[in-house]
Amino acid sequence: MNKKTLEILEYDKLIKLLTEKASSELGKSKCASLHPHRNREAILNSLQDTSDALARTLAGSRMSFGGNRNLSECFKAMSVEAGLDMAELLMVADSCECASRAKEEGLSLEREDSLKEKFESLIELSELSREIRRIIVTEDEIADDASPALKDIRREKRLSASRIHTDLNKMVNSTYRTYLQDAVITMRNDRYCIPVKAEYKGSVRGIVHDQSKGGMTFFIEPEGIVELNNRIQELEAEEREEINRILHNLSKEAATHLEDLKSNQEVLSELDFIFAKAKLAIDQEAVIPDYESGEYLDIKRARHPFIDKNKVVPIDILLGENYSCLIVTGPNTGGKTVSLKTTGLLCAMGQSGLFIPAAPGSKLRIFRDIYAEIGDEQSIEESLSTFSGHMRGIVSILKEANHNSLCLFDELCSGTDPTEGAALAIAIVSRLMEKRATVMLTTHYAELKVFALNTEGVENACCEFDVETLSPTYRLYIGIAGKSNAFAISEKLGLDTRIIERAKQEMDDSREDFEDLLKNLEESRRSIEEDREEAARLRAEVEKLKEELDKNKESAKESREKILREAREEAKSILEDAKEEADEAIRLYNAGTSIQEMEKKRAALRKKIDDNSSRIKKEEKKPENTGKRVNKDTLKIGDRVHSISMGMDGDVKKLPDSKGKVTIASGIMEFKVGVDDLIYAKEEVVKEPSRTTNYASGFSKSASISPEINLLGLNSDEAVAKLDKYLDDAYLSHLHSVRVVHGKGTGALRAAIHKYLRHLDFVDEFKLAEQGEGDAGVTVVVFK
Repeated sequence: MNKKTLEILEYDKLIKLLTEKASSELGKSKCASLHPHRNREAILNSLQDTSDALARTLAGSRMSFGGNRNLSECFKAMSVEAGLDMAELLMVADSCECASRAKEEGLSLEREDSLKEKFESLIELSELSREIRRIIVTEDEIADDASPALKDIRREKRLSASRIHTDLNKMVNSTYRTYLQDAVITMRNDRYCIPVKAEYKGSVRGIVHDQSKGGMTFFIEPEGIVELNNRIQELEAEEREEINRILHNLSKEAATHLEDLKSNQEVLSELDFIFAKAKLAIDQEAVIPDYESGEYLDIKRARHPFIDKNKVVPIDILLGENYSCLIVTGPNTGGKTVSLKTTGLLCAMGQSGLFIPAAPGSKLRIFRDIYAEIGDEQSIEESLSTFSGHMRGIVSILKEANHNSLCLFDELCSGTDPTEGAALAIAIVSRLMEKRATVMLTTHYAELKVFALNTEGVENACCEFDVETLSPTYRLYIGIAGKSNAFAISEKLGLDTRIIERAKQEMDDSREDFEDLLKNLEESRRSIEEDREEAARLRAEVEKLKEELDKNKESAKESREKILREAREEAKSILEDAKEEADEAIRLYNAGTSIQEMEKKRAALRKKIDDNSSRIKKEEKKPENTGKRVNKDTLKIGDRVHSISMGMDGDVKKLPDSKGKVTIASGIMEFKVGVDDLIYAKEEVVKEPSRTTNYASGFSKSASISPEINLLGLNSDEAVAKLDKYLDDAYLSHLHSVRVVHGKGTGALRAAIHKYLRHLDFVDEFKLAEQGEGDAGVTVVVFK
């Protein structure tokens, strides 16, 4: 794709954002080399990879490829059987472990997607990485257990060094004490020495290895430890030789997996690149573009990726279906150039396998080339004026453009005589249409607006400008030509009206009539737009009401079925009871029971019937709170609401937070409840006695609970049990934070408390107290 165009569209900035999302050096390198594809299959496969990586990420996959180290130099060494140093072998271990983790994580989701095969192709090299980790501790240290020979050598070195220290300590503390500058043992030239005063140099028999700068101290290796020092030197040589042997064998073992390591590195780099694309899509709230629905652009609510998504005004771009050329007009700084760049950049993003910042259902077309002539092409060195530089770019585009090209022009043929410039622009657009290229351009020329009105396949568009506020709205409207609004803007800025009137007189009548027509069209468009928005709003309300009605119908149906089911069960139970009573009465009668006993039985049965009747009447009279469900979109501060779960009324103090929790106040107490738990309060709400009692006890606790608990003197089990009850009370009392006094001691009690706190859902965080407020002896617990 045209390199100059990618620079104009700031594709390199996009690649920089993508590169930052990769975890490894090799993944970043793949991101940096990304370019738009021309092949449909390659584009669709790349987008599918991005889509699958996005789905995995949103499903909770925490894929990291930081351990995918660049082993290029290691591979070269392995291929010629050269040894690797400790740092290089540790890099091999990192890559092996990264492959194992990625494979385990990738296959744990059990997804049948385009990435599954890549994860399955990763080769487990756990034994190699474990062996490297067993032998190499750090980049500078080999483990003692790397081999039996190395272990023996190092043990003998330690014993020899210990004997030297013992002998030298005797000399330092007794034999040569008065001869020494300091009673210390030091090293010179890797040999143990003692610092002897210059005047006693001859009194200490041994080898002089060094002297101080002032000549006052000589560092002498006493004669009695020369042999031991010699032995240590020999052991160090043996140690180096053994380490080289171990590293050589380990390098040979790694070399046997050379092809597997290369394959893993390639797959891990590719996966890192794919997941970087997914992370960028999440950051930009981007969607997968549709390339299957047609050979045209239909980008819904497109956003430029470099403009803050909270400030950018989305635009709709439709081009290539009913018309192949879109002419965008309007005042300067109105967003015309941004519209051009957004169109070109989103097309390049889609063909690079990247999601685009737009609404779902946005359609793109695959272009073989994208050409952009945007910006000032003036060049002093090449003696090119703005127009000359601009025209040179246009000539190049005209030579290369074809039916698979997207051509973008900013202020086509500006910088020269307006009449000639407009004529040239019309001719250039006509030529590109003959080539069946897709064209989008910006201009101030009225002639091009008329050309769009009179030419099939060409459409006008405008970037809206609010003359009252002298500011652009950045909205793009297709089907309407824009006005430059020079007179209106000048008048608002204070230009003398007489000058403006004189300027209008200088204009051609037909030109003025055309501008008035544009003004009328703009007013009509705004009116239509307002009507459309109102219709959309009403349609949304109707849909919402229909959904609520359907829900209510479903709920009523379920309630009716439940009531009928319960009624049938109760009727069955009553019939069974009646049958039992009748059977019992018959049995008593047949048994010759006295009239008095039968009368008692009848009275008891009558009482049971009366009790049931009283209960039913009582339940029928019991009022229910049938208030309307709260709608979070229309909820306002101060609304009177009823909490179903807590059985109490309150006033809304804070609107729903990110978790959908509403803060409501009842009396002097405030508490948070979910929106789904709220209904608008009726004038009279029957509160269950148990709810009232619980609330009252909660209020009582909040007034008396201490913000600090002392656990000094308790063992871990006692402290945790006491703390458990205290935190429940404190949380229910709506305390923001509390202090837990556990003392410093050995730290065991503090560790047990911290371990317990980590598993509490209602604890937001905990930390040790500040200096002077308890330090490590006090933990501050903050509730959610």
